Amino acid sequence: MFEIPFLRPNLVKKEQFLTYYEKIEATRIYSNYGPLNDLFEERVITEMFGGTGSAVTVHNATVGLMVAISQSKRSKGKYAIMPSFTFAATPLAAQWCGLEPYFLDIEPDNLQMNREQLEHTVKQLGDEVAVIVPYATFGTAIDLSLYNRLMQQGVPVVIDAASSFGTKTLEEATHFGKGFGGAVVFSFHATKSFGIGEGGLVYSMDQELIKRIRQAGNFGFSSNRESVIQGLNSKMSEYTAAIALATLDQFPSIQENRKAIYEMYLQELDKEGLFEQGWSMHKSQGSVVHQFISILSPESQSNSEVVERLSSNSIEARTYFSPACHQQKQFQGYPRASVKVTEYTAKHIVSLPLWEELDEVKIRRITKFLGNLGEANR
Repeated sequence: MFEIPFLRPNLVKKEQFLTYYEKIEATRIYSNYGPLNDLFEERVITEMFGGTGSAVTVHNATVGLMVAISQSKRSKGKYAIMPSFTFAATPLAAQWCGLEPYFLDIEPDNLQMNREQLEHTVKQLGDEVAVIVPYATFGTAIDLSLYNRLMQQGVPVVIDAASSFGTKTLEEATHFGKGFGGAVVFSFHATKSFGIGEGGLVYSMDQELIKRIRQAGNFGFSSNRESVIQGLNSKMSEYTAAIALATLDQFPSIQENRKAIYEMYLQELDKEGLFEQGWSMHKSQGSVVHQFISILSPESQSNSEVVERLSSNSIEARTYFSPACHQQKQFQGYPRASVKVTEYTAKHIVSLPLWEELDEVKIRRITKFLGNLGEANR
């Protein structure tokens, strides 16, 4: 056990969702897009997206990616273009949809998929592009202008926005993805900022797309329960929807707490002079409800060394995403562009603890240890 673990999920307590559970007992509806599920979807659209667009819940974000890709992809396409610097769920979802991942590099300053490389690859592959799957890195609000243009050209886009629920754009101060015509997939896993145990949501401005995804998530059934499109079971239970509703009730305070912790980190990292020692952070776009803190170690230090040294001081850290997807056994045989930035980032990315009870004393201990580590290596 670590004195400072990487994550300590803190779901809403039973007192906060018991009222919703009582409604389940009254209706005796437990799944199949029940009334609590419907209420949660309605509240998300109203409270988070200002009444714009449509949404459907899913059992988890990986299944959400699968049904979104399956209902968005071009039927004659072969490749799902995505960054290699993403979670394994992204290429796995493409594989389950019968597609081949095609890996691109990331931009060094913001870690989003390299847009210049993307435009070149789309032109190169032409009709072989089935879908583009950008990753909103660590909850950031990626620039959607290029993806809007590609969709206008007939190229489908499904955004893996696993950690971006609650993220707002700085320009319009609106929820990330609002008004986007493709699919945006969010995760509600226990480790996420909006954590409910297991679950997710697919949002889109395209109501017909959301209808198809909902249908696909219910075995592809038509109104007479005949399977008419490729489907599976992605439905969220009413018990999970109850926890989701209770979490939505508490989410404003969760957001403020996590933002305060993130600001404390920035102050302490600066106080310890880590940036002068060669540590760096990517530019986060928008107002993000951070799941954890990601920082790049100096060129002379690998992330594996940093994580090991932190562990020896009873501080748990991780290396998201190292190895990158193209380096993992399951995906090594798939095509890729030059991924030099990805490979450098995968050797230096360090993800530091962030959880809601994390206080200034613990944050100072983490940053001071990193500062001493840097001094010792000079």
